[in-house]
Amino acid sequence: MRIERLNRLIEQKLVMIIRVKDPEEILPIVDYLVEAGVSAVEVTSNTPKYEQYIPKIKAQNPSLLVGAGTITNTELAKQAIDAGAEFLVTPNTSESVVKFAHDNQVPVVMGVLTPTDIVAAKEANADIIKLFPAEPLGPEYLKALAKGPFLDLPFFPVGGLDEKNTPLYLQAGAAGVGIGGSLTSPVNSDEERAEVIERIKVLLSHLSR
Repeated sequence: MRIERLNRLIEQKLVMIIRVKDPEEILPIVDYLVEAGVSAVEVTSNTPKYEQYIPKIKAQNPSLLVGAGTITNTELAKQAIDAGAEFLVTPNTSESVVKFAHDNQVPVVMGVLTPTDIVAAKEANADIIKLFPAEPLGPEYLKALAKGPFLDLPFFPVGGLDEKNTPLYLQAGAAGVGIGGSLTSPVNSDEERAEVIERIKVLLSHLSR
């Protein structure tokens, strides 16, 4: 099951990250993400009641891959997996989180920044390497890693990416991307909703090439 979920993440190349203050905004955001063609979403653990919304998202969208983010320790990992999270995303390296997740057939996208972090994540058996925060350092930094000493690892840069700069990260060696911000924010009108959906479709077109 873990490998099947991991393969879906790698094939889809995109995780949309939902982090909001009002949990009632989660399902409307998921609705427009699904309409745009998104196949995997992550709800961060610092979103209030996130663990209550993971099963709600899955119930309304059975084919959607639903994960939990900002998983910094095994306590949060257990909470997320008990809620039904199908993958975990961390901002840090943690061997204990990976072990717990793998024991429960759940893949882990592990946060790194430095070469030392990457080696630690690899030794912990992380499934995907999340370069975070990506944008302060830029695609050239990713290229130095992904096309240098870490050719064998799947990198998903996260932090500051959108439909405009994602192609630069793909050219630099990204296997996929994680994106939030304005593409996973509440919308206040039909026009705004349509605009965000169009931007996501542009993003997906980059990832399908």
